Formats: sequence, C-alpha cells, structure tokens
Amino acid sequence: MDTEALSNTSKAKERYTEQDLYLRGSQLLATSYAQGVTSLRAYVELDHVTGTLPLVTAIRLKSDFSHLMQVQICAFAQDPIFSTEHGETNRFVITEALQDYGHSIDVLGTTPYVEESTEASHQNIEWAISTAMGHGLHLDFHLDYNLKSPSLSEPLTYSVVEFLQKHRWIDVADKSKTIVLGHCTQLSVLPDADLRKLADSIISSKLPIHFVGLPTSDLFMMGRPDAGSLSHSRLRGTLQVPSMIKDLGLSVCMGMNNVGNAFTPYGTGDPLQLASWGVGIYQAGTVDDARILYECVSQRARQAIGLASDDLSGDIVEGQEWKPMLRLENPEALQLPAVAGGVPLKIEARPRLTFKDVVWDPPEVRLRSVVP
Repeated sequence: MDTEALSNTSKAKERYTEQDLYLRGSQLLATSYAQGVTSLRAYVELDHVTGTLPLVTAIRLKSDFSHLMQVQICAFAQDPIFSTEHGETNRFVITEALQDYGHSIDVLGTTPYVEESTEASHQNIEWAISTAMGHGLHLDFHLDYNLKSPSLSEPLTYSVVEFLQKHRWIDVADKSKTIVLGHCTQLSVLPDADLRKLADSIISSKLPIHFVGLPTSDLFMMGRPDAGSLSHSRLRGTLQVPSMIKDLGLSVCMGMNNVGNAFTPYGTGDPLQLASWGVGIYQAGTVDDARILYECVSQRARQAIGLASDDLSGDIVEGQEWKPMLRLENPEALQLPAVAGGVPLKIEARPRLTFKDVVWDPPEVRLRSVVP
C-alpha cells in the first residue's frame, strides 16, 4: 500500500465539484461503452470529506447511461471506519447514505487493510458483513494489499471467510448476492500448500466468493523500494488469475478499479487490453489461456458481480430476449500511403476469428460496437 497515493487522493477529494465528477464519470462511461463494456461496478468513495456528493453524481450517471449499460453502484469506504480520528464519521456517512439512497446502491464495499490495527480491521469486516446482509447488498472487500510474509501478518482473507460463516451468510443473506475480494496480493506469497488449503476451505464453505485480480493497480503499487533498498530489486505481486482458476478451482476474474488516479495513473480501463496484458503478466500464452482471459473480463466478471442469473448463454433462438453483445469488425485491407505519384498500398488485413486472436491482438476501439 502506498501512503503517498492515499494522501494525494485525500487532497484531490477536497477539490471535488459536482460538475467535475459528472464530467470525468461520463467520460469514463462513454469510453468504456465504446470499448465494448455493457455492465460494470462503479466504486463511489464516501467519507467525511466527500459526503454524499460522489454518490449523488453516480446515481445521475447511472440513470443517464442506463440505456447503454448496466451500472452497479458500490458505496465504498476507502478510508478507515473503525480507527483514526475520522473513522466514526466516515462510518456514519456510509450508514446515512444507505438509509437515504439505499434504493440506488447495489453493493457495500470497504478496505479493511487501511485500519490502524488488526482489531479495527476485524471490526470493519464484521460491520460490513452484517450491514450488507441487513440491506440486501452485494459485498466487496479490498484486502491484503501487501506482500508481507504470512508468518508476520496473516492475510485478512482468512478472517473474511471466518466471519462470513460466523454471521451465517449462506443461510441469511440474499441468495443472489455475491462477495468480491479484490487485490489480495499477499496471497501471491503464500506457500502452495497454504493457498490450496484456503481454496479448499472456500469451496467447501459454498460461500459465493469471487476473487478479482487488479493487475494494473497492483503492479504500479507493489514492490516500491524503501529508502536505502536496491532500486532495481522490486518484487511485484498480483493474484495469479489463470492458475487460481485452473489449479485451485476458485472463482476468479480480472478488473480495473482505478483509471487515471494516484493508484493507477495510466490506462483507459479497456477490458480487452487488460485481457491481453494478462498473457504477459500471468505467462499465459496457450489457446486455452486466451479463452480463460477473455472470460475473466466478460462472463466470469459478470458472475462475480452477481449478473450471472440473467445471463442467457448458449445458442441464440429467434424471438428470445438476449443481452447486449460485443461485435468486432474485420477490415478487409490496410491502406497505406503511396510513393509520390504512385498507387496507394493495399495490404490484406489479418482477420480476428477466435478468442486467441482477440486477446493476443485486441482490435482497435473503432472496430468494436455493442449490438443491443
């Protein structure tokens, strides 16, 4: 975790205006739609500085773009809610928002790792679980954003599983609601046997837990050298998404939780580009890997945020209602300038016909469109 990024974000919040939030939010949604996005989860930070201004703006954006995409609003506590001088106020802002705007909120999210103690982190987790269950919401935790040895600091993922069972999520929570665990970079340094044991416990619990790898943020934030350390020795860490699916049998997908801020100042949020980066990040270069990576930004991602129940997979039958889909155009040729006075060059284009073609060489945005 980078305290500088948190500090810069806090300063930026003080300059928020409704006009600026709406403009930047609409730019991101418009760009996402052009890239082929039809559904997404939007994290709306609420605390003692922002109040409910970001939430009110997000609700407006959700309405204005509702004919183009399905937007889930996550009321998100990025800052502590059980420690520091502002913890109680931050928690109050979230609680009031759930009461006043609950009809527009789909998800409750917190970041237990920002609390000042393990005890406060546990309070954060238990409060989020009971509150989400009480309001019938999806649950979303950003967890274990570090690369510490588990012998020095046990991952909070274990605590989440324990508390979900303690609060009887399976029996009490709305069956359509899911639990998302994002980042969890510390799990990448767990011994294989411990990770297998954790995976088996999650699977046997039947809890609807979905891990979300966030590599664009993780690789930017992890491995920053401390003063005096070797600047060229930078251990990076991010969830090994394909391996967690194939080897551990877990529900895992990929996403981008930051676009153009202190945590991820680069990139556009393009899901196909993210899938392509996954080939190198995860050393996943087989045809089967390409299919999995595509699923991780489409089908598996929809399942993670609880949209699988309305997925209509399989063959498309005439007269059947179906969800918007991504259409990719294959241009016939590439036109290149000619030598002065000559004939322009016309090169036959290489078509993209399969998942591997799209993942290994994502089409330009101008070649994509959403079929409603």
